[in-house]
Amino acid sequence: MEHSRADGHRTDSPGRGGSAGVPADQATVRRSNLALVLRHVSAYGPCSRSAVAVATGLNKTTVTSLVSELQARGLVKETGPQHAGSVGRPSVALVLDGSRIGALGVEVNVDYIAAFATDLAGRVLADRRIGFDAMGSSPERSLDELALMVERTVADLDRLGVALAGITVAVPGLIDTSTGTVVVAPNLGWHGVAVAERLSQADIRASIPIAVDNDANLAALAEFTSGVAAGTPDLVYLTGEVGVGGGIISGGRLLSGADGFAGEVGHVMVDPSGERCRCGRIGCWETKVGLAALVRMATPDRAYGTGGQVVRDPEERLAEIEQRWAEGDPRVDAALAKVGRWLGRGAAVLVNLFNPRVIVLGGYFAKLADRIVPAAREEMAGLGMTGAADRCRFVASNLGFGAASRGAAGVVVERALSDPTAIAIRHPSHRGA
Repeated sequence: MEHSRADGHRTDSPGRGGSAGVPADQATVRRSNLALVLRHVSAYGPCSRSAVAVATGLNKTTVTSLVSELQARGLVKETGPQHAGSVGRPSVALVLDGSRIGALGVEVNVDYIAAFATDLAGRVLADRRIGFDAMGSSPERSLDELALMVERTVADLDRLGVALAGITVAVPGLIDTSTGTVVVAPNLGWHGVAVAERLSQADIRASIPIAVDNDANLAALAEFTSGVAAGTPDLVYLTGEVGVGGGIISGGRLLSGADGFAGEVGHVMVDPSGERCRCGRIGCWETKVGLAALVRMATPDRAYGTGGQVVRDPEERLAEIEQRWAEGDPRVDAALAKVGRWLGRGAAVLVNLFNPRVIVLGGYFAKLADRIVPAAREEMAGLGMTGAADRCRFVASNLGFGAASRGAAGVVVERALSDPTAIAIRHPSHRGA
């Protein structure tokens, strides 16, 4: 049985046989070597086969065989002779290909559905978002709309001649990643929703692997790999949506917890006499700093749950809040000040627990960072442990509301780089060694 981890890697159960009758240990070694060569070419290409052999410690004959298989799978290509400035015949340079292999990340959230696709080299192939009232819709209706988004994006990729290596779905909730089931997503009203199973019934090829993970975890991975704080080994990402979630990178790795449920920071109680949260508890942090709370305070006539309104993208809601702020509406000033203070109080808890160097503000937090961070920084400094709080800074994400779907696509890419054998051979003439 295969098990999905929160970081998107796959682990195989002991005793599992290799493919095509190859003994398990031999298949595992070859898969590992394929990944080793592919990662080197991805990181250091263009490079020669000889350079790959020196860097990886594999002999040249093995590297030649491995490169041949990677070429057959459409993962590596030759770019022509590489001149190193020495006398003799120039070597042939290798680079990452993957231009015909795609990775798709999709997200369903309270008020939108998004899709983001890249090829394995990181070229963006699709980036779209539509307004959708998932909070006011049944899980079945939401999954139908999500499936439609997937089908349309897959069709677009097909027209580009791109075959999908996999799909990862981001959902704001607790996820059983081994089955692709949403255990609970309070702001969506979902309980025990089999997302992967439903999408497997969509009008796409049955062979495409489908995984499901928490939106904040996926967004944190996107930030760690390509965001404003990329490479920071200890960071916390805050979603800044209607609900508030956290993705925690500790020591360069995603902190997932025993059941993969770590990071539900929005449901930490910060006010025992506060309002009831959609999770059923009192005084959760997201009741103070979530987008729904800001909208309710700043534009009460546009609050979530108000009947008869057209579903609006969060960008539109923020544009209206900014317009009212520019017009001098005192409710907006008061709301932003209150959100900033509560953001800092919750951040102090995160600093005391996880000692991050950076707290990355995503979603609407990023859009309004210049107006909420000063108050947040002051509160965090006053309540966080001395030293830890002083060395932690807020930064605004530049990935927008698409961070989770971008991270979801990145997980698919990472999986392909870790296991090239998951990509079908495109050139049948190849013969494995």
